[in-house]
Amino acid sequence: MTATDPAPSRTPTTSDAAAQLCARLLAETRSEIAHADSKASVLVAALGMTAGVFSGLLAGRKWTPSALSGPGTVMWWAGALSLLLSLFALLLAVLPRYRLGTWTPGEPLSYFGDIQQAVRQGRLDDALADTERRPSVALARALTENSRIAARKHQWIRTGLIAFCAGTVLLPASLLMG
Repeated sequence: MTATDPAPSRTPTTSDAAAQLCARLLAETRSEIAHADSKASVLVAALGMTAGVFSGLLAGRKWTPSALSGPGTVMWWAGALSLLLSLFALLLAVLPRYRLGTWTPGEPLSYFGDIQQAVRQGRLDDALADTERRPSVALARALTENSRIAARKHQWIRTGLIAFCAGTVLLPASLLMG
């Protein structure tokens, strides 16, 4: 090869293609996690406003649930419990979640917990080398874990939204029922 010869071109391998695909999917999954956190935060704010409106309207009248009929009281408490369940579910949606301590020497790093564990064991340099040698394995593990997190967040958001809707229907309905 002379100074004027072009550098040999490297053909992308299947491993390179897999790593690129995993990287793209991982970016999309992380974006979905961020969107899920935003949705849950907005719903928590809406829940707070709804509870504040109901409390404000009824507190000014010195009203209590005991003023309702039997079925109305049941609906009232079912609505209140629905809103409480909604708050619990939405807070679980934004709760940070990650797996604990699963990295072992010789495996690539796939998230910050792996890095912390490698540092504690004094093996960070080795772990970085393993990750560089097998990037698609590290990316696939990160993708798997982040997909699990996104799915769990969406399950809690769905539960919270259903409970929120039930509560916002049951509370006014209980007042109408009397």
